[in-house]
Amino acid sequence: MPGVIPRGPAGRSAPETTAIPAGTVRDTRGRPLRDLRISVTDRCNFRCTYCMPRELFGADHAFLPQSALLTFEEITRLARIAVAQGVRKIRLTGGEPLLRKQIESLVGMLADLRLPDGQAPEITLTTNGTLLARKARALAQAGLSRVTVSLDALDDALFERMSDSGVPVATILAGIEAAADAGLAPVKVNMVVRRGMNDAQILPMARHFRHTGHILRFIEYMDVGNTNGWRMEEVVTGAEIVRRIGAEFPLESVQAHYRGEVAARWAYTDGGGEIGLITSVSQPFCGDCTRLRLSPEGRLFTCLFAEQGHDMRGLLRMGADDHALAQRLAGVWRARSDRYSEIRGQAHREHKIEMSYIGG
Repeated sequence: MPGVIPRGPAGRSAPETTAIPAGTVRDTRGRPLRDLRISVTDRCNFRCTYCMPRELFGADHAFLPQSALLTFEEITRLARIAVAQGVRKIRLTGGEPLLRKQIESLVGMLADLRLPDGQAPEITLTTNGTLLARKARALAQAGLSRVTVSLDALDDALFERMSDSGVPVATILAGIEAAADAGLAPVKVNMVVRRGMNDAQILPMARHFRHTGHILRFIEYMDVGNTNGWRMEEVVTGAEIVRRIGAEFPLESVQAHYRGEVAARWAYTDGGGEIGLITSVSQPFCGDCTRLRLSPEGRLFTCLFAEQGHDMRGLLRMGADDHALAQRLAGVWRARSDRYSEIRGQAHREHKIEMSYIGG
């Protein structure tokens, strides 16, 4: 944004900028660029069986060195360019983003950005919640808009087994409440549902989060990456989830807030709040996908199921100006034709990126 020098964790200023080409860019299917998801680290303190199983991400796993990660200034510079080209919402993910030191400084830098109409973009963050209770207020003060917390079960033994973390559910629930108290509301709570693993927790989770003001979202178990042993038989569809909950608490469909909203909305008819269903397996929403992903070391991915990314760090560190960076970013998006979830089963991909690397 002209006239604004973003602050950094060590007080450094961002590189000087040139005029950034502005205006919405669209891909080959006419989908506009609206959302930027930024993975700030590939590290996590959980070893969830469907994301980072310990047998593949053990003590000897080689994570990215600090020098390979984009700096906060580099992230902000790319985000500024993306905002000029249509991005309205920025989500920070990981790995576990709260493991990145001084993450609230990055939030503040991103909160200083402005859309072409002068408004601030929405800045959100997805976390496993372990560090949220101690970080929530600082994140809110820095300018974070909302937070999404992953929680796959309320039963302690099951949760600890699924996350392979030794962290009790109470720690996550405390983080959720701290976020709400800090003004990061409504808090969204994501539950990945896997048949035979935690599907018996669907109703306990629904009961717990009704009338809390939090929005519980159920996510169909997806074939992200190559390490989670995904099988179609383990998918509990959104329709089945609605039937299970609706049998105890009647639900009614609610209109989406905007085109491209990931979760289908359902409200309790008694006013107990709402739930969301993310159904990329049974009801793909590729046609409305407006999300671009930036990896921790600066590669752009145009799909959660992509096999390869497009390097931006190399351009950044060789001194490319904003115009060149903007042309690169726009070119990546304009060439996009991804629709993996629509053709699942027809297109085999050998080397899909891992969710732990690029975020959900």
